[in-house]
Amino acid sequence: MGVADLADYPWDAVAPYAERARAHPDGIVDLSIGSPVDPTPPIVAQALAEATDAHAYPQTVGTPALREAIVNWYARRREVPGLAPENVLPTIGSKELVALLPLLLDLRGGDIVVHPRAAYPTYEVGARLVGATPVASDHPAAWPEGTRLVWLNSPGNPDGRVLDAAFLRSAVARARELGALLASDECYAELGWDAPWDAEAIPSVLDPRVTDGDVRGILSVYSLSKQSNLAGYRAAFLAGDPQIVARLHTARKHLGLMLPAPVQTAMVAALGDDGHVAAQKERYRARRATLKPALEAAGFRVDHSEAGLYLWATEGRDGWESLGRLAELGILAGPGHFYGEHFPQHIRLSLTATDGRIAAAAERLRGI
Repeated sequence: MGVADLADYPWDAVAPYAERARAHPDGIVDLSIGSPVDPTPPIVAQALAEATDAHAYPQTVGTPALREAIVNWYARRREVPGLAPENVLPTIGSKELVALLPLLLDLRGGDIVVHPRAAYPTYEVGARLVGATPVASDHPAAWPEGTRLVWLNSPGNPDGRVLDAAFLRSAVARARELGALLASDECYAELGWDAPWDAEAIPSVLDPRVTDGDVRGILSVYSLSKQSNLAGYRAAFLAGDPQIVARLHTARKHLGLMLPAPVQTAMVAALGDDGHVAAQKERYRARRATLKPALEAAGFRVDHSEAGLYLWATEGRDGWESLGRLAELGILAGPGHFYGEHFPQHIRLSLTATDGRIAAAAERLRGI
């Protein structure tokens, strides 16, 4: 299978619902894709501006300052001490890594890639791109022989589900039994809402409680798109097994997958400043507190969603029907069909709209 064999981009199917939502007298409230709407933090924008004299090729492995900033961030924010620069590598956003990891690991036909049942579709895309077989499973005991790569996602997209340290520990043990690489997509880890994640740090797969300090065969993947409003910067990174990091570094050098030098400088600023992250989290907390009860008052049940950037909801009918119902209110969501075959009656609503637009959505929902 090649790129030309991939299915049409799924979000194109939402276009008619978006058109219907735009016809609302007060305009559309777009809660579909989840692209940040709040400003890039000034400290980050300033760092980018001061780094625009970028005449030389950037370092694929990342500047020493960036790698040290990533190491320090894992220790400070994710309770993962003991990493070194050789444990980390910047990437051009996290989506390209998710899509390309099976290729970079030399997976092929006959190999199995496991991903969550409610899953960001790029996990499956990456598997199919190399002819591997994607398998949706949330239970380590059910992961089949022949598995070469396991994707975890915590907090989950779309469902906001958090995997605790005990589960992560069992997942690591099973992946090692299978001889598989375990990659954990943790891009929403700063956004915990419900107990205990409103007070406790959401655990990383690299947490010593999970690994006992042994990170062999494990990768953590992270992005600054949501916590720092840097989606347009394509600023992300991975951390974990130094042998796998070195292997990926070599492959990325051959392919020219280099993060632009000014972005690397901006990432150092973003990773070193916790204040803007806390402020952004409070914006999302307030929007969630407005939208969630209004959605429930309109007859939806919100499942999981204890962390992350989305509300995963159902009203017991096909997701496309729910999408149409919301479009009549000028609200655009995403159908559960996009996230695997197991949740056809769910929809996903993002918290990435302005306070005013979130308030408008809540008012419309309460009026039905």
